[in-house]
Amino acid sequence: MSGLDTDAVLALVRDVADEVVVPRFRSLESEQIDEKGPGDLVTVADREAERLLTDALLAAYPGAMVLGEEATANDPSVLERFRAADHAFTVDPVDGTKNFVKGSPDHAVMVAELRGGDVVRSWIWQPQHELAYVAERGAGAFRDGTRLVRPPVGELRGVTSRRSWIGRTLGALSALELTWVCCGVDYPKLVEGDADYAVYRKGNPWDHAPGSLLVTEAGGYVGTFAGDPYRAQDPEPAGLVAAADRATYDLVQGLLPSLG
Repeated sequence: MSGLDTDAVLALVRDVADEVVVPRFRSLESEQIDEKGPGDLVTVADREAERLLTDALLAAYPGAMVLGEEATANDPSVLERFRAADHAFTVDPVDGTKNFVKGSPDHAVMVAELRGGDVVRSWIWQPQHELAYVAERGAGAFRDGTRLVRPPVGELRGVTSRRSWIGRTLGALSALELTWVCCGVDYPKLVEGDADYAVYRKGNPWDHAPGSLLVTEAGGYVGTFAGDPYRAQDPEPAGLVAAADRATYDLVQGLLPSLG
C-alpha cells in the first residue's frame, strides 16, 4: 500500500475495533486485564488493537513512525523517536480503558497523523455509541460525515480529569466537574457543547493529538498551562486546557494558578 485516504483509515479503525475490542466489551476475563502501574489498566483488547493498527499503518506508510500507548509503556524511548519524526501517527487502541473494563460505553479507538509536527488528520471511533469523529487540518471537523461547528459559549461549564480538582473553582466560574474519563469522549463532548473547557494534568500525545485537531477545526483552542499552543510532539506540558474558543482558553489559563 502507498497510503490511505481519510475514509480508509476510518474503515481500518472500525474494523480493528470490531475484530478485537467490541467482542471483549463486558466479556473480559480477569487474566485479560493487567496493570502497567497502580490504577493504570491495560487489557488484551488494548494490546491486540494497537498491534493491528500499527502494522496496518506501517504497511501503508513504511517511512512513518507510529507512537502507540502500549509500545511506549514497554519502551519509553519510543516517545523520543516520535518527537523527532517528520511523519508520525499516534495510536490509542482503547482510550478510556478503565471505562471499558467497568463496562461503560464511554471508550474509543483513536488515531492521529502528524506531518512536520502538526496534527493533520485524526480519527475517533466510539464503538458502543457507533459515532465516528474525523478531522482534517484546514478542512473541518465531522461527526458521521456532518460538519461540526462549536456552539456559542454559555455559562462556562468546566470539566477536569484530575479528581483532586473536582469541585474546585477558577475565579467566579462554576465548580469543575469530572470529565467522561476518556479523551475520545471528552473532546467530542466539548465540540458539541456539553462542556466549554476541559483541564488536564497530563498531555500524552495519544490522548490529546486526535481531539485537539477536532476541537481546533470546529473553532476551539487547545493550549498549555504556560500559555503556549498545544503541539503533540513538544515535551509533555505541565497541563492542558481545551476550550470552546480562544477567549475561553485565555480566561481559564489566566485563572489556573488558583488550582495550586
